[in-house]
Amino acid sequence: MEQTVEKEKRVRVGITHGDVNGIGYEIIIKTLQDQRLMELYTIVVYGSSKVASYHRKMLNIIDFNFNLVKKADQAHPRRPNIVNIHDEEIKIDLGKSTSIAGELSFLSLEAATEDLLKNNIDVVVTAPINKKNIQSPGFTFPGHTEYLARKFSTDNYLMLMINSVLRIGVVTGHIPLCKVKETLMEEMILGKIQVLNHSLMRDFGIVKPRIAILALNPHAGDDGLLGTEEKTIIQPAIDKAYSQNILAYGPYPADGFFGAASFKSFDGILAMYHDQGMVPFKLMSFDEGVNFTAGLPYVRTSPAHGTAYDLAGKNEASPEAFRNALYLAGDIFMHRQEYDELHANQLRPAGNQPDNNRS
Repeated sequence: MEQTVEKEKRVRVGITHGDVNGIGYEIIIKTLQDQRLMELYTIVVYGSSKVASYHRKMLNIIDFNFNLVKKADQAHPRRPNIVNIHDEEIKIDLGKSTSIAGELSFLSLEAATEDLLKNNIDVVVTAPINKKNIQSPGFTFPGHTEYLARKFSTDNYLMLMINSVLRIGVVTGHIPLCKVKETLMEEMILGKIQVLNHSLMRDFGIVKPRIAILALNPHAGDDGLLGTEEKTIIQPAIDKAYSQNILAYGPYPADGFFGAASFKSFDGILAMYHDQGMVPFKLMSFDEGVNFTAGLPYVRTSPAHGTAYDLAGKNEASPEAFRNALYLAGDIFMHRQEYDELHANQLRPAGNQPDNNRS
């Protein structure tokens, strides 16, 4: 009975191993060496015990081992577990992009996603992939975010980057810069504002979040001189959001907004395109930032950096961003449970309220 209660309190974390030629296993192992994590989470890595052993030896880590299990529901609650998604020998080419690395990245992601859908795990933390070598008939997406949105049948979602001082999302995400202008639409921007607002409340516990919306053009268009998108697309979306009791403000010129540290006055920020949000974010937190996909029915986080081929096998990669991603996934999962329970109680008819005085 005690073991059952203990398992119910733990967040079951699935981890994808990412590109086996990058730093994925290094940051995973370095993170899971901290035994305190096992007090909070049941850990399941979707990968290869042979590849894990190879990386562990390369890193000269002798006091760590995975517990090999066939399925996630067999995971030991107090040990880091690994499910083999590939049993054969694998050629590791550290620091190189290879087709087998892409294939294994996809197999790991697919296995973790299926276990999310089956409720065998609660959240997933994804190690970095190479967005090119993972391309296949089963993966035709620019990144994790789009794959998971399709897998979970979610149309309105948001790539949200998080550190200790910023939560910043991007409207257009992984598309070429030349297509940003033609892609931006009023309803699209409004939808992203709505996703961000709901996520800040449900996933982060902020009751009345304040959201800053960045402009597309320099100087916010300079009253139409440098572009009209602020007047014709962005401002109308902000006005509609505000009419829905969402505290959305802007549009703010991006350079002045970050230069004057105005971001400190807001709970969330919405940028119009990828680099507009990513450049200031990664300047502030390249080694510690987290990528979270807001708007999905399941929690997914990832370190906000790539495969770092140049560091692979050198024992120089910092696990801080991955560790933060793991902690954030657990925190968001718990916030969601509290938020959903609170709102379920608010919607329940008065006569059906639980009796908290019952002994």
